[in-house]
Amino acid sequence: MSRSQFQEHREQIGEVIWINGPVIRVRGSRQVQMLEVVEIGDEHLVGEVIGLEGDLITLQVYEETSGLRPGAPAFGTGMPLSVELGPGLLTSIFDGIQRPLPILEKRSGAFIGRGIKTTPLYHEKMWAFTPRVHAGDTVRAGTVLGVVPETHVVEHRVLLPPQYSGTVRWVAPQGEYTLTDPIVRLTTSDGREVEIPMLQRWPVRRPRPYLERLVANELLVTGQRVLDTFFPLAKGGTAAIPGGFGAGKTITQHQIAKWSDADIIIYVGCGERGNEMTEVLQEFPQLEDPRTHQPLMERTILIANTSNMPVAAREASIYTGVTLAEYYRDMGYNVALMADSTSRWAEALREIAGRLEEMPAEEGYPAYLASRLAEFYERAGRVQTLSGEPGSISIIGAVSPPGGDFSEPVTQHTKRFIRCFWALDKELASARHFPSINWLNSYSEYVEDVRNWWQHEGNSDWHELRKHALNLLQREDELQQIVQLVGPDALPDDQRLVLETARLLREGYLQQNAMSAIDSYASVKKQIRMLRAILHFYDRALNVVNMGCPIKVLHELPVTNRLIRMKSTIANDSLEEIDQVDKEIDQQMDRTENDYQDGAQAAQRAGA
Repeated sequence: MSRSQFQEHREQIGEVIWINGPVIRVRGSRQVQMLEVVEIGDEHLVGEVIGLEGDLITLQVYEETSGLRPGAPAFGTGMPLSVELGPGLLTSIFDGIQRPLPILEKRSGAFIGRGIKTTPLYHEKMWAFTPRVHAGDTVRAGTVLGVVPETHVVEHRVLLPPQYSGTVRWVAPQGEYTLTDPIVRLTTSDGREVEIPMLQRWPVRRPRPYLERLVANELLVTGQRVLDTFFPLAKGGTAAIPGGFGAGKTITQHQIAKWSDADIIIYVGCGERGNEMTEVLQEFPQLEDPRTHQPLMERTILIANTSNMPVAAREASIYTGVTLAEYYRDMGYNVALMADSTSRWAEALREIAGRLEEMPAEEGYPAYLASRLAEFYERAGRVQTLSGEPGSISIIGAVSPPGGDFSEPVTQHTKRFIRCFWALDKELASARHFPSINWLNSYSEYVEDVRNWWQHEGNSDWHELRKHALNLLQREDELQQIVQLVGPDALPDDQRLVLETARLLREGYLQQNAMSAIDSYASVKKQIRMLRAILHFYDRALNVVNMGCPIKVLHELPVTNRLIRMKSTIANDSLEEIDQVDKEIDQQMDRTENDYQDGAQAAQRAGA
């Protein structure tokens, strides 16, 4: 689309009088609205109204403002910052305001030029449309008008926009159409005649409507044992992954994106380093979806706004991402949204607030930091959509506290609005223990919500196994304080057994190798059977220890190494091998009991 087409309805509303980085003040019209998109200067840089005082308009500009000077014209659009919704979103890579990065690269090279105008979606592409309604049907907001095979693995459901309802007068026959071609003609409930294309637009700062919020009680299966078994996240839930530099936030989110059973993945890189985001952009198109064996990008949208891009666009990027997520949720899909990282997003808020000369709160962040975080995380949830189908958005936000200090404002405010806290530990990462999620500092408030789901899957003992394992890990932490003072040999054997079992849990269960073909993903059935085997070892070993058998004997049993290695040697479809491990535990424990009893009886006879 040419620049003239973008500018034909633009009316000058005033002139620039003040510039401070991405924040600009314009004096002029009193007819401008809050959150309206305004274009600045001869290059028509995109900005958004964030303050109005009489005829003084304050804007945040989403492009580089160097070279702009007072007196530059400002043009109103009459529209809020919006995204385009329709077939073609999946497999795409956008910046923070939904400009397609591959197109921008073709036009301006590796660095984004200023004032480049293009549509987020390619309007001229033909899509195969199959209608699902007929002339004469009464339709309401959210009705599925037809379907389009957007990719090999995702069926795009073309929805009636939320502002419309009425009677269908005409439906396009099955065939190929562009995004702007009408597919339905509708007589609305107020008597108007409207044409509905596949393309829709929606303001990013306004949540899309739904009928009812539902209880989040179904597990989002990630294939990561420490998450699914110990700190589960429900579909439609919210989680935070806080951790210092190098703790493993990004790789944890990559694992969830690749292996989770969400239908749609939206990855928002807001403010991360350019080289790290480059790896994401290069690696994701090469990944194979383990469920469909198609490229993972066929159900993924990437939004990249790195730390060297304009800071205001970083602030908009998470709203862009969550609006796209709501669109696919409304089709009845389960969507997982990764935000990496909300700390960089909060830093963008802080910078803009500083340039606006607003009164700072904790550590310089604006006083409205908490409310902005709440606005974002509240858009997660499992809902009954306008079409009547259930759909969900699970939000997983990475937090990058400076120096790994979880008491800083972004982490503390985030904890108020999320129900799942996966605390990364730099010491575990340094010890090459990944995922480096600290099992003592993490928690999940979805444990009771997903309990019935585990029972429905045939794992009615999950809750007790989880509680038992966490209790052993907690006792190990308490005993380690004594060990550091007097050494492990000073402990009684039953307490040393706790240390030994906790080692099996840490090395054989909680630690997971993302590079292993077998260990990268663990099915729910494998997770439970592995945990049962380790705790079965503890229960049998405790009986032997109570008979007086030294812990050293148990430590040297061959089955202990078998328990540690089974995560990487037993595939998800070979779980009968874990039954064999259980048999080995019983056999070796029986042999140890018999040997110890025979030895004890021989010693008694010799003493007599």
